[in-house]
Amino acid sequence: MAIKVLANDGIAPSGLEKLKANGFEVDTDKREQDDLIDVINNEGFQVVLVRSATKIRKNLIDACPGLKAVIRGGVGMDNIDVEYARDKGIMVSNTPAASSQAVAELTMAHLYSIARGLFDSNRQMPSNGVAEFKKLKKKYAGGVELRGKTLGIIGFGRIGQYMAKYALGNGMKVLAYNRSRKSVEINLDVEGCDAVVEIETQSKDHVIENSDFITLHVPAQADGKAVIGEGEFKMMKEGSYLINTARGGVVDEKALQNALENGTLSYAALDVFENEPTPDAQILKNERISLSPHIGAATAEAQSRIGTEIADILIKHFE
Repeated sequence: MAIKVLANDGIAPSGLEKLKANGFEVDTDKREQDDLIDVINNEGFQVVLVRSATKIRKNLIDACPGLKAVIRGGVGMDNIDVEYARDKGIMVSNTPAASSQAVAELTMAHLYSIARGLFDSNRQMPSNGVAEFKKLKKKYAGGVELRGKTLGIIGFGRIGQYMAKYALGNGMKVLAYNRSRKSVEINLDVEGCDAVVEIETQSKDHVIENSDFITLHVPAQADGKAVIGEGEFKMMKEGSYLINTARGGVVDEKALQNALENGTLSYAALDVFENEPTPDAQILKNERISLSPHIGAATAEAQSRIGTEIADILIKHFE
């Protein structure tokens, strides 16, 4: 009998085709969160695939005795009660390697954008570029170059290490914080050149206090507390920059807006938000924040890798 899979947040064709070729029955129709328990039980789904939208909580786990596996297509699993599910005998996994490069590249795009105010100039030019061209040119004259600046990386896993490669390639200095690793060798992967840089990790406070740009690549904390809050903003250099492409809630958004208003931060960039998918309107209207709608892994290449990795995990698990 075929294993029934509900890909509630979708799956790339690469993964869908591989699962079907290996005898899995896959349903890609989106079901509403409130209907999931009935759908899983009534239609006999043994596997649920999620991204960031669908939540797998204790009540669903308890109500669905036929559920055998849950896979998060992506990195963070804060929308799943992971340990509770595993204690109930459910296999829970994610695809941490597949999207790392895509997230790092989006982070770099935001980094370039806030260094030169590009996100704001793209807002202003269509409506004001004709009448106020000289005024806008003056407004963005205070951009900064990345070369020689220090990038602080909070979280030095796969994504953080990609960030180090890109930053070093731009002539930046790199400071990194990670709870477990003390030293990491970064291979720049430059064609025709075997370039390796060893980076000694530092304390979080040291990274925050000594960086011009700070980027976050950590999961949400179990207690819900922000990694960067009012206390951390007080440590930062005046006029520094912050990028969060990790998880909503990792940065205290109220403290972030205060830091932008009082000059602690020059600009910020957010791909993730508290209360997704309904982020705070004041955050979205803030002229000093570069914005994107949680698209870190949204490249064709990353989605294909995620789909294939999901298929490989399920095929191996149900062998």
